[in-house]
Amino acid sequence: MGRICGFCPILIEQKGEIIISNILKLTSPIPVSVNHYLKPRSFIIWKNGKPISQVTMYETATAKKYKKVFIKHIKEQTKLQGWMMSEDKFQKYYVDCTFYFPRIDMDSNNSYKIMLDSITKSECVWIDDTQACERTQGIFYDVEDPRVEIEIRPVCFVGIFPTNEQLQKFKSNCITCKRYRNGRCSIFIKSCEGRIQEEIVDLECIKYKLKNK
Repeated sequence: MGRICGFCPILIEQKGEIIISNILKLTSPIPVSVNHYLKPRSFIIWKNGKPISQVTMYETATAKKYKKVFIKHIKEQTKLQGWMMSEDKFQKYYVDCTFYFPRIDMDSNNSYKIMLDSITKSECVWIDDTQACERTQGIFYDVEDPRVEIEIRPVCFVGIFPTNEQLQKFKSNCITCKRYRNGRCSIFIKSCEGRIQEEIVDLECIKYKLKNK
């Protein structure tokens, strides 16, 4: 089966039928905030007989505990839900989050860093968290069951192209260009990375030159 809407389709068998699933649902404990994720630790090094103060960052015990619990959940759910990790580093993913905080003074913006780092570290969902397009869908308060409900799904755009079909149309034209060189054209590569270039106007390459037959 080919790629659909720019992502690798995920096949799941239910009651003898193969269906396509492209949504991963996760539930995270309330993440450790950025302020409690990494802490500075000072130490002294000696250089030319003189002490020099240095600072390094270390992961807190609370952060390590959160990662251990959440990564275990991610690995279990990707297997249970049949999620297949794409090797396409250009593929982006919407990460839609609904927060259920235990207190009204908590900030969702401080929650994403360790949550996305944990998903990346699981090595089950995407290659790098630069592929994540995080979106807060709601903030509520639940003292009894604080959590973050997460839905991850591939976006339909690929690089600068709104759909995979438009990318394929652009690529089919690129193949006939002198600059293409088996996909090594810098303009084509950068367009797949989502880089805006003056060489591309209305999804048309103005540097196009027909390859000699």
